[in-house]
Amino acid sequence: MKPFPRAMLLLALILAAINLRPGITSLAPLIERIAAELALSRSLISLTTALPVLCMGLLAPLAPRLALRIGLERTLALCMGVIALALLLRLAGHNSLILIGSAVLLGAAIAVAGPLLSGFIKRYFMASMGSVVGWYSLSMAVGGAGGAVLTAPATQLLGDDWARGLAVWAVPALLGLLLWLCLPNRIEAADAAEGNAGLPWRQPRAWLISGFFALQAGLFYALATWAVARYHEAGLSLMHSNSLFSLSMLMGLPGSFLMPWLAQRFDNRYLLLLGCGLLSSLSLGMITFAPTFLPELWAVTIGLGLGGSFALSLVLPLYEAGSPLAVSRWTAMMLFVGYSLACLTPVLTGLARDLAGNYQLPFMVLTSLAVVMSLLAWIMGRERPTRASR
Repeated sequence: MKPFPRAMLLLALILAAINLRPGITSLAPLIERIAAELALSRSLISLTTALPVLCMGLLAPLAPRLALRIGLERTLALCMGVIALALLLRLAGHNSLILIGSAVLLGAAIAVAGPLLSGFIKRYFMASMGSVVGWYSLSMAVGGAGGAVLTAPATQLLGDDWARGLAVWAVPALLGLLLWLCLPNRIEAADAAEGNAGLPWRQPRAWLISGFFALQAGLFYALATWAVARYHEAGLSLMHSNSLFSLSMLMGLPGSFLMPWLAQRFDNRYLLLLGCGLLSSLSLGMITFAPTFLPELWAVTIGLGLGGSFALSLVLPLYEAGSPLAVSRWTAMMLFVGYSLACLTPVLTGLARDLAGNYQLPFMVLTSLAVVMSLLAWIMGRERPTRASR
């Protein structure tokens, strides 16, 4: 088979990664408005964030098996199509069942795409994993930031209809579908030979990696759902609150790109993980106890801390596993455990807000979780692997 241009492979990876986050983060600027118009409680409207994350966890183990059946590239093309369909369904999002159903469909597609994109990197970019993961995580951060920053203006341009503002993100998903359909499909003999291997449940490091991923993902999705509401409750205007959330999303971009490159260049990924965890802990503490004191500074630092934590967590399975399918299995376990637990944080944060009457108590818990995340990073750095796991 004639080699496919590496630039096109990288472009396909970038476009797929961009589409993994806007369907979730686009809800944050509009969530209070949607809840009011649909007469939904905060804990119920948070299902639009929690259900995709739950699906991203529960369905992740299916990804390697689907790739074995129809090929890695075609499976990823299918994921792009399902993401586009889920976002188009949001045109009918004024029906709460359709809105929540679209979230489930979106999560299912992202669940399968995540592990396979890691295997895709291992297959085609073995010699430059650090820089390529940098582009991958940066692209996800761009998609997440785009969903947070551009959805409100898009809603205004589209007749102030929030359903249209949410559905506009189907456009990049359709572009991703077209590009992935152009890629040649490969089912390698080496992959078929590993087809019966399961997830690395008996590997202690797989559990450490999964725990770290669960904590950073839970913090991200809790903030993606409730950060604007926390700032607004503290006395900041809604416009200022939205701008702070957008700033934190944007500041995830440099962290997402630089951290994987630094991890490969200096072989210090666990020290960087610890630094990102401590920065996230400090930032969340300030948002919890003094949200109006230098809020722009803490919006910047929480974006850097969580953006860097996420990007570095994506790197870890690439160094633990030896083959593309093995990387997909390690990543599938990381996503299964991580997202299955992370989906609880937006719901529990919203429920705690309804019970406590303010956001300070749930944000205190989020700060404690960031401290635990830092502790896990320190433990992983002390127990570094001696060989790749298969």
